[in-house]
Amino acid sequence: MPQILTFLGKGGSGRTTVAIAAAKQQANLGRRVLFVSQDPTPATGILLGVPLTDKPQSIGANLEVVLISATVAIERGWEEVKQIESRYLRSPLLRNVYGQELAILPGMDSAIALNALRQYDASGKYDTIVYDGTGDLTTLRMAGMADSLSWYLRRFVAVVEESDLWRTVAPIMQPAMAAMLTIAWTGETAVSAPMQEANNFLSKSQDAIGNPQRVAGYIVVTDEPAAIATGKYLWGSAQQSGLTIGGAIVNRGTLTDILAAEFDPLGVSAIPNRIGDDWQPLTDALPDFSQAVTAPKPITIDVPKREVRLYLPGFDKTQVKLTQSGPEVTIEAGDQRRNILLPPPLKGSSVTGAKFQNGFLIISF
Repeated sequence: MPQILTFLGKGGSGRTTVAIAAAKQQANLGRRVLFVSQDPTPATGILLGVPLTDKPQSIGANLEVVLISATVAIERGWEEVKQIESRYLRSPLLRNVYGQELAILPGMDSAIALNALRQYDASGKYDTIVYDGTGDLTTLRMAGMADSLSWYLRRFVAVVEESDLWRTVAPIMQPAMAAMLTIAWTGETAVSAPMQEANNFLSKSQDAIGNPQRVAGYIVVTDEPAAIATGKYLWGSAQQSGLTIGGAIVNRGTLTDILAAEFDPLGVSAIPNRIGDDWQPLTDALPDFSQAVTAPKPITIDVPKREVRLYLPGFDKTQVKLTQSGPEVTIEAGDQRRNILLPPPLKGSSVTGAKFQNGFLIISF
């Protein structure tokens, strides 16, 4: 399975330059690489030396580049939605709605990009996929989308199935639903087959995001205080998405002890300015991206100790909020919420204590 790399940082820190250098480095190592851009402007194409299109094109040995076009991708994705619908409904509702007429709504870009990455990941054509997205909280929310959707699915399906209204109408609806659906429907659950399919898909996505051998992020900074502060904020926020940050990269600067200390215990590398079309000094200075597995994991659950440890660097205890208003524990930090699905031995247990220590939120049950 390929490894997906993405780069986070303040605007102007040179994320795209670093992403291109990473793609070239991986290609030089003999890995089959796809560089994926979400920037419809000509800027990235100028850096690459070729206009980007919505179809992968080769620009060198082992290296292909592609642009995620939202309008093209939504057409392709809509056809997938209609195919899924046709598997469950005897008379599909969406057959007369066409992808060519769908407008792009705010927030759709992230879902479109995630689906495109899923398709390229599953194609078997690549060893490394370098995703050059927005590199901010939007990218992190995209990374955490499977986790968020999984929570909405299990939480609201449970709310519906446990309601008196559902218990009352489910038996009455059974004959009508049996006529509409291509699957058996007993009324005991809210269409269990498609729900199970969705849960399986989301579970695989969550496993991929949580595995640094499959998906890893890197922080890009300069020696400017604002870039460093933003980098640390995104480092901590990435943990809420379940994304492992494998290291930090100083662009157009030098590695100092102060910079190294800011991102300890991550490895920190420094790359020089690019001169003309000479990318070699940059690719030589980049880290070994296969070593992302050595970075601290966003979350670890120790059942024997009845303890959950969340790694939240860049935050102090005043910026982290812990609540347990439902069956799961909710952590709020970095303008993001994460609901923790506890394993069966801890499920339903109340929090008995919590402390913030050395960048870790440690929760006891």
